[in-house]
Formats: sequence, C-alpha cells, structure tokens
Amino acid sequence: MTKLEIKNLHVSIEGKKILNGLDLTVKQGEIHAIMGPNGSGKSTLAFVLMGHPNYKIEQGDILLDGKSILKMKPSERAKLGLFLAFQYPYSIPGVSVFNFLRTAYTSLYGQTQDKKEKMVDILKFSKSLAEKMKMLKINSEFSQRHLNDGFSGGEKKKTEILQMAMLNPKIAILDETDSGTDVDAMKIISQGINEIHKENKTGIVLITHYNRILNYVKPNFVHVMVNGKIVKSGGAELADSIEAKGYEVS
Repeated sequence: MTKLEIKNLHVSIEGKKILNGLDLTVKQGEIHAIMGPNGSGKSTLAFVLMGHPNYKIEQGDILLDGKSILKMKPSERAKLGLFLAFQYPYSIPGVSVFNFLRTAYTSLYGQTQDKKEKMVDILKFSKSLAEKMKMLKINSEFSQRHLNDGFSGGEKKKTEILQMAMLNPKIAILDETDSGTDVDAMKIISQGINEIHKENKTGIVLITHYNRILNYVKPNFVHVMVNGKIVKSGGAELADSIEAKGYEVS
C-alpha cells in the first residue's frame, strides 16, 4: 500500500517563505481534506508535491513509500502514482481532449520491455475513455474538443477528474476541485471522485475552502492549514466546526 509522507517541509518562492514545517502522512485508500484561509499555502503544497521548479525546498522531505522524491521530475512522480488536479486547469488550443489523455496514458502505461514508448491500443483506450466519460456524465463529442479551450468552470474540473480516472493514480491531490462549479457539476465531480476512490483505493488529498464538497466526498481526516503548516487535525466533524466558526484554532 502506497504511503505519502511530508516531513517538516519548509518552502519558499522568490525569497518569500510559504510553508513552515508542514507534516502530513497520506496512505492509499484514505481521504484527507485540507482547509484553510487564502494565502495559507494550500496550493503551494500541491505544486511542491508534483515538483514545480519555481519553489525552493529549504528544509524537510517528501517520501513516497519511504523514498525521497524531491529530486524527481514531475513525470517521474506521476509514474510512481502521484496526480495533481489543478485549481486553474491549462487550456491547450489545437490538442483534443482525446489526444491529450491518450498521450498522458501512454507516458505512464505504454512502455515496452525495453522502456521505449509505444502508443496504447486505440480501441481499448477509446472503450475505457467512453466508460469514464459516461460515469462523469460527459457527452461523447466532448473528447474531440480542444483541451479546456472555451470550457466552463465545471467542464474544466470534469476534465481533470476524467484524467484522474484514466491515469488511475495511487495518490491524487485535488486543488480546489469544487471552485468555479455549480451545484450540479460539483455533485457529478464528487460522484466521480468517490467512484475512483472506491474502485482503485486511490488516496485523496482534497484541498478546499468550504465544506460543501465534503457533504459528498466524506473525508477520513480534516486538517486546518494556517501560515504554511497544519495547526489542527480531526475527523469530518472538524469541517462542520470550521463552517460554523471559521478558522480560529484553539
């Protein structure tokens, strides 16, 4: 069972300290919600976990199954089973959703024995993609649209979860997946997260400002993040307390 360990992590960007000794352990199959006010470092944590080069690790370590991943490229981390759903997904005009996902899938699962990349069988991939799109209530023609080009907020977030469903990560970091979505889209996205978690035992790190998505995706643990570190942890009831009282921590 995969285990992600963040130990005493201190991170800065352009000389500004963002994370200040953050500790967190996430096991495959668990759902962790990270909540906190704007500027607390939640998105920084997501980027650092996937190896964004602009952030400087000043102290601490990130371990995946006991092995440090700090020197690994984002692609290497992805091959080990890490996945990030962006708060603000990128648009790529000219590249269809289908081709993007097939290329991403091939980079993880399409290698031959001599480690040369070989595109996955298009019929098998198409069948799997159709099944995942149906789960997320996405129309079939959606896969031929250019990636996130002109998409609504809900469509962008559905595409991120569709990518997660296809790539089948061991640990997924979902950065404010509920932002920019209406109630109907959020329910569909939440259902998709739950299905992927149940089917694949994916570990989930769900970063959010509000507890509305936690009404549909039930966390095992809730953490409050303030000033770059986790200052309080508890069960799902902690999210209800935050909703009622804000981020004041005793």
